[in-house]
Amino acid sequence: MIDIWIDIQSEEDLNTILEKSKEKPSIIFKHSTRCGISSHALFRLESEWNKLNKEINFYYLDLLNYRNISNEIAQKFNVTHQSPQIIIIQNKKVISHFSHQSISIDKIKKHI
Repeated sequence: MIDIWIDIQSEEDLNTILEKSKEKPSIIFKHSTRCGISSHALFRLESEWNKLNKEINFYYLDLLNYRNISNEIAQKFNVTHQSPQIIIIQNKKVISHFSHQSISIDKIKKHI
């Protein structure tokens, strides 16, 4: 995994994500380390980083270790839990979310 990711490990991290989204977009990637689809989505994202030329905060949630945080994300951001999943937050609001085969840098670019 490349070092652009910021790990999410607490509910406090979610408040930080909201605050930082006022400065630049924040993207949460919810990943299940036991899921082949999720691993493939992670690979696609990391292999296409160079297509992004904007400053973005990228957050990574390990669903197996932090399922309670995933549940909090669903509640706090009013987004149904899916895995894998991308949630894009800008100015403290979810502006888009998508999952599974829809996850790509090109799709992220369309929303930020």
